[in-house]
Amino acid sequence: MLNFAMSYLRTDSPPAPAAPLPPPGPGAAFPVPDTIGVLVTDAARLLRRRFDARARRVGVSRAQWQVLIALARAQGINQAALAERLEVETITVGRMVDRLADAGLVERRADPADRRAWQLFLTPHAATMLADLAPVAAELRAEMLDGFDTEEQAMLHALLVKLRANLVREG
Repeated sequence: MLNFAMSYLRTDSPPAPAAPLPPPGPGAAFPVPDTIGVLVTDAARLLRRRFDARARRVGVSRAQWQVLIALARAQGINQAALAERLEVETITVGRMVDRLADAGLVERRADPADRRAWQLFLTPHAATMLADLAPVAAELRAEMLDGFDTEEQAMLHALLVKLRANLVREG
């Protein structure tokens, strides 16, 4: 399986032939093959959906956990940079941060380099909430990787890191 994935992603060899497509379902205009892009998009959507349902049990919405995780990765980021990372408008991030600040999860501090900007930081309460989400994420990760041996997990991780790096590059 991994050899197939590696050969499919290599640029020096043509992709393996796609599996035959199932007949289109009712109302389908044409069949859409399971390309890497389609599969990655579907997997990400399904993963988000499952995580959302479980995170709600901890008391966190999708918007909240996305902001909290982004801030955990980049403490001190300003709202404009956070909006860019989350691919939403700055005003939307402003409202999200307002609600998180009101809930005691995010703290705004004046940016010493720009008097007009605020740096964003997680509070200890947010750290506790992220700690509550860690077992949720671990459980879901185990479900997602069920049936993958350690070598396959490492290979998948390496391939996704490489894929992301390719997409981050300008071009």
